[in-house]
Order: sequence, then C-alpha cells, then structure tokens
Amino acid sequence: MPGPTLTDIARAAEVSTATVSHALNGTGRLGAATRRRVRETATALGYGTRRTAPRTRTLGIAVTTFPTAWNYTEIAYFSRVVTAATSAAHARGYALTALPAARAGDDVWHSLAVDGMLIMDSPRGDPMVTALRARGIPLVFDGAPGDPHPGDHWVDNDHVATTREVLDHLRTSGARRIALQSGHGDEHYARVVTRTYEEWCAQRAVPPLVIPFDEGDDEGHAFDEVLGRIDAVHAVYDPGGRQLLAAAARHGLRVPEDLLLVCASEDPGYAETDPPVTTVTLDPERTARTAVSLLVDLIEGERPAPGQADAACPVLVPAGLRPRASSRRRVMY
Repeated sequence: MPGPTLTDIARAAEVSTATVSHALNGTGRLGAATRRRVRETATALGYGTRRTAPRTRTLGIAVTTFPTAWNYTEIAYFSRVVTAATSAAHARGYALTALPAARAGDDVWHSLAVDGMLIMDSPRGDPMVTALRARGIPLVFDGAPGDPHPGDHWVDNDHVATTREVLDHLRTSGARRIALQSGHGDEHYARVVTRTYEEWCAQRAVPPLVIPFDEGDDEGHAFDEVLGRIDAVHAVYDPGGRQLLAAAARHGLRVPEDLLLVCASEDPGYAETDPPVTTVTLDPERTARTAVSLLVDLIEGERPAPGQADAACPVLVPAGLRPRASSRRRVMY
C-alpha cells in the first residue's frame, strides 16, 4: 500500500505542503519546533515505512489562460519553455510535470503532489492559482499574473518597450496606418500590448485599428475588411503572420511592397516563408531558466516566500526584434 502523501502530512500537521517538504528534506527556514512537529506527524502516519525512498522533488508547469482544452505544447513558445524548464529543473535535482490545459476547475489542483508550480499566462480569477495559494504551494509566473499578490514572483518581457520598438520600426520603414492583431483573452500580455499600441497611435493622432485574433482563421479572413485601409500589421500571436500572408495573397497584395508585417513568434519557419517574416522573440529559454531558478529558490527558502515581501517581484527578460524582408520596404522621399 502507498504511504501518506505530503498533502496528508500537511493536513494533519496543519501546515503547508511546502513546509512539510522543507521539514522532511532539511531545507528552508523553519523553526526547530515546527520541523520536529512535522517529522513526528510524518512518522505517526507511517511516512517512509511503506516506501523505499522519499518522493522525488517535483515542479509542475501549466498554462491557464483559457478555460478550454487545447494543446499548448504545439505552440512554439510554450514548447520551448517546457523543454528549457525541464532541463533547468533537472539541473537543480527536480522532476518537472507538464499539466494539460483546462484543468483549472478540477480537484487535481487541491491534491496535486508538487513542491512548486510554474504557471504561464495566468488570467484574472484563475481558480488554479487560488487553490494552490490556499495550499501554500510556492508559485512563479511566466508573465505577470492576472491577480498579483504582495511578494509574488514572475518573469516577463518589457512588452511596452517591445511594442513601441515594433511600431517605430514599421513607421521607419514607411508605414503610416498600422493595424494590431491582438487577442481577446484576459492574459496580461494581450492587454499590455493592446494598450501600448493604442497609446502609441494617440500620440500620433492616428486612430487605432485592432483586429481580433482567431486561432482557426487559417486564411486570415479577419483582415478582409481592412486590407484596403492599412499598410502594416503587427501580429501578436504565432499564427498571425501566416494568416496575414494568406489574406494578402487572396487580395493580390504584396509583402512588403504593399503591406509590411511583423509577427511575435518563436517559429523558425518564418525565416523560410515568402517573404521571410520579421519576428519578435520573447526568449523563452531564458524566461524558463530564470523562472525555474526563482521557483527552486522559493522552495528551498533562499528567497522570501509569497506574502512575506512588501511588493511584487518581477524579473524582466529582454525581447528581440529580428528584422527580415517582410518589414524592410524602403521609401524614397
């Protein structure tokens, strides 16, 4: 028969699972009385008597942006984050479990056996975050959380500076009517990029034009009504560049001669399209390594736990613009 879990011990000792992990592994900043009480509770429950070794230290990773099932590992950014996070976790002696999307409402979050959780694109009102906070599980976010708490830790890019860099790049290349293709989700990324775009347009007395992103719109029909009124597009999500190229082809428009394009994507295939598409990289590998390092430090007591600091603790990773032919039209005045 399996022995008790860390959750069982935490419930019996009236502490968090993180405290149990610290007490049993000799880590963290615990008082001697707390550490002794947790270990005595574990012994009383039979922890270690029906197993040959303690549970492997484990991190979890998940995307909770949308409440529906979708395979986020098919998206280049998330795939690269998961791969890099796995490598970084192994280097620190932890396993990493990638959880499927659309599990935020399940009871699994109330009993998930992890020492810490890396959460990507957490929206406001995220029930998974609520459940894990209640259990005292250390959390680190990829992207600012929708509901930040004092002392939260997250890793993100400077989306304001990056969006302005893209728009200035397009304007320098001759664009005067730039549209933004952005998401309608509640993640921090879409909200910040859209707000920055609208502010950039207001500063130049140009009306903003935001085109809603639809992942299933392979032919780019969302662009059909606006292609005659714009001369550039900044696509915020991975498929957006190909959607714009498809729409331009259907309307007989040339990229970059008639229409400039920049797409935020980690997909290396954009270097091989016709024309090659200018992309923005958010450096997922560096983001993942930084996030895992923060999370393990929290678990092992090397950083203040959430709620014990006066302010949130974001870490910024630089994004990068990779200019290619799709945004390099030269304008002669």
